Amino acid sequence: MALLPEVELNTDEQKASYGFGLQFGNQLLRNDFDGLDVEAVIAGIQHWYGQQQSAVTQEEINPSYEVIQRRQQEKAAELGAKSEALAKQFLTANAAREGVSTTASGLQYEVLESGNGGTSPGPQSTVVTHYHGTLVDGTVFDSSVQRGEPAEFGVHQVIPAWTEALQMMSVGDKWRIACPPQLAYGEQGAGNAIPPNTALVFEIHLIDIKG
Repeated sequence: MALLPEVELNTDEQKASYGFGLQFGNQLLRNDFDGLDVEAVIAGIQHWYGQQQSAVTQEEINPSYEVIQRRQQEKAAELGAKSEALAKQFLTANAAREGVSTTASGLQYEVLESGNGGTSPGPQSTVVTHYHGTLVDGTVFDSSVQRGEPAEFGVHQVIPAWTEALQMMSVGDKWRIACPPQLAYGEQGAGNAIPPNTALVFEIHLIDIKG
């Protein structure tokens, strides 16, 4: 981890000011783009906060916003097309594997371990699971197993692939599911971790049904 620049944070005023900076830094991360110039960001803050003046007009800035937005859209479209092609390739190969079943929606599942064959969750059930989620190349993006703590949530509160799979499982079952993009995060993706049109793979262990 890189060393943080030194700054005095002794008074309440300094700490509160630093907190505002953290919030703004988080906003920058959410709106990050190739070529973002932090020095220019800092200059903008200083110019407006200190003098309520700008070195360029809003009319000059707006076209640049549009250029950056267009670049981001083009980049997202290119990435989405690549992800979609990779998803189709993976799902076709996975469907041909022994032990993999495919439902009418396109969900693919493989039973790794069978539980007691008893109760299955309903659409409004709350479940306790351990899970391990990866992209098709094996990159882990979310894992309760790695965190060492099961997750609890409503069956209707998750992606469509999970909602469908959980209602077919019984307590104790452990399945491996492959989720087509339309049953995962679709054309939008999910933040930086999951690009648009991405197929996802989960190992799900249904531990309990609550209530």
